[in-house]
Amino acid sequence: MLYYADEHLVIRDMTDRDALAIVEGEHAQGWVNASPEKYYAHMRDRQAGRCACLVAVLDGAPVGYIQIYWNPENGPFANQNIPELVDFGVLGKVRRQGIGTKLMDAAEQFVAHRSDRIAIGVGMHSGYGAAQRMYVLRGYVPDGTGVWYRDRVCPEYADCCNDDDLVLYLSKSLKQSL
Repeated sequence: MLYYADEHLVIRDMTDRDALAIVEGEHAQGWVNASPEKYYAHMRDRQAGRCACLVAVLDGAPVGYIQIYWNPENGPFANQNIPELVDFGVLGKVRRQGIGTKLMDAAEQFVAHRSDRIAIGVGMHSGYGAAQRMYVLRGYVPDGTGVWYRDRVCPEYADCCNDDDLVLYLSKSLKQSL
């Protein structure tokens, strides 16, 4: 399915070949643990009807991705039929060119046909700083449950590690304002 297209950028459903190209790009930017298996797992979930997998292709090269899980199984929105954006990224070499914004726009427009609300979880360490800022500027607000660590609410004063498993969940209304 095609979600967006202009003369340089196309956003469409992800394929196995896209996953391999993205992993090559991740390796090139120093992500030594990058593996196509996470993308293949998302695409298996897509085949099972649990999600949509979008890829951004710039001048023929896959450079970004986002998954939309229709009814997430974890987090504060679990089993509430509130779609959640998962595993969103743009390769470093093409950041700050509007590709992430176009991916988010396409995902939100796609979700708006099924739901009036959308959710996302964002990591808390500085590596997610740009994403944290972007989500707030797009109108996402924290859900009020505090931070989560390894798919559970992190209790007050609990020890945790500021790694990729420390997450703040946000949501946004997709209803058009009058």
